[in-house]
Amino acid sequence: MTIDSLIALDQELLTWFNGSESLFLDNFVVLLTTGITWIPLYVALFVLVMKNNETMSQIMLVVGCAALCILFADGVADGLVKPLVGRPRPCNDPLLKYAVDIAGNYRVSGFSFFSAHAANTMSIAVFFTLLVRNRTFTAAMLLWSLLNGWTRLYLGLHYPGDVLCGFLWGAVSGCLAYLLFYKVYLRISPKLNYISTQYTRTGYSKNDIDMVIAVMVFTVAMLMILSLYTMHLF
Repeated sequence: MTIDSLIALDQELLTWFNGSESLFLDNFVVLLTTGITWIPLYVALFVLVMKNNETMSQIMLVVGCAALCILFADGVADGLVKPLVGRPRPCNDPLLKYAVDIAGNYRVSGFSFFSAHAANTMSIAVFFTLLVRNRTFTAAMLLWSLLNGWTRLYLGLHYPGDVLCGFLWGAVSGCLAYLLFYKVYLRISPKLNYISTQYTRTGYSKNDIDMVIAVMVFTVAMLMILSLYTMHLF
């Protein structure tokens, strides 16, 4: 398969995900993809770390490695790959921009390959799933990342290949950050293996995990209500 055929396939696949005739979905997706929307989730993750680590050095290690996730994911995407590849976003491509559905005139400048949004969210999702080790939490975090990737396709900001490569690099970034965390953690803390119905085997309280998931669900529910309210204003 040639590069041209891969590009054509990517463009064709975009039509499956891009846009809809639903004003509710348009509003919902624009809200979902906005970075400020997920501040409550980030705060909940920080509280989870604060409550389930005993020393400030442990807490700062987790926070530092989470920051490294973003540095690895976003730095490579925006700082290196995008300028080198120079692929226009679908919404800005002269050949496609009039065929792409744009929700709420939501257009973003810059290049498309690969999606830093997908890479960032997946890196955080993978890092915290490795850190916490809880199946429900893992499913929720991965679903959160996939949902964020879908919004980029819906809005015509990226092609499916951009998002897929973003997810892959994000997963690698999250794993690298966790490996660094694990090596440093063993030097500053004993290796513990919790055997309890109240804690994961890495020592994270299941009640605190439920709190993070509840914040995620509540955020999505509020966005749906706000999207319905906004739809009735127009």
